Amino acid sequence: MKLTLGFSPCPNDTFIFDALIHHKIDTEGLEFEVLFDDVETLNQKALRGELDITKLSFHAFAYVADQYALLDAGSALGFGVGPLLISDKFTPETLAEHLKAETSDLRVGFPGKYTTANFLLGIAYPQLQNKQELVFSEIESALLEDKIDLGLIIHENRFTYQDKGLTKIVDLGDYWEKLTGCAIPLGGIVINRNLDREIQLKVNRLIRQSVEYAFAHPKSGIEFIREHAQAMDEAVMYKHIELYVNKYSINLGEEGRKAIDTLFNLAQERGIIPALQQNLYI
Repeated sequence: MKLTLGFSPCPNDTFIFDALIHHKIDTEGLEFEVLFDDVETLNQKALRGELDITKLSFHAFAYVADQYALLDAGSALGFGVGPLLISDKFTPETLAEHLKAETSDLRVGFPGKYTTANFLLGIAYPQLQNKQELVFSEIESALLEDKIDLGLIIHENRFTYQDKGLTKIVDLGDYWEKLTGCAIPLGGIVINRNLDREIQLKVNRLIRQSVEYAFAHPKSGIEFIREHAQAMDEAVMYKHIELYVNKYSINLGEEGRKAIDTLFNLAQERGIIPALQQNLYI
């Protein structure tokens, strides 16, 4: 049986899925047709129900929970891994002064409407409404070219912005952790609810085995990871993996599920996402 599988070319995803798609583990008769896309493109594909299995932002998951269930394996949650709001014009202090007004005309580049990053920005800075949606890898350049005043960065840009003379205003992951005491849920792996329960459980089991294989053989997928890492050097690749792939990627467990439930409960209370009727998990 062949299933479509969407994930990003970022090192954390290629690290997780290398063993699965290259048959370094027994896939128990399943084959996977892989589609690589940035997270917001994957979010949009999930909204259209295009893929059997896909990575997506937890924010986007709120809008497709009737079509997809969340796997316990493959998610990106953690501490100290949140999106960063950066600038080349402001410091934390000067931005705070500027934002004393209820609304702001500052131009903010962000990586997609349905990203968890955008959700957190809305909680922390509701007055920032002048938003421009950009591919995540273009946000630093847009700041340097004065196309935006503030940039919301994710993924490997966490490790490169300082080299370009840009300043961190706030770590929204740190903001979330202080607000809730939970790990920040960034992205998860979901599976189409129309697939047989047996297939859903098998895919979850295989992704867990793929993550465990990657941890046991961390250099095994180096060529595959490098191929998709957009000229990132190896040290940055592995920093990226270390930041986003952890115990929650093997199994959400009680702590991981609590963090996700907290995110969705808070979002529903604030009217950011619709009320959820389904059990979120497989």
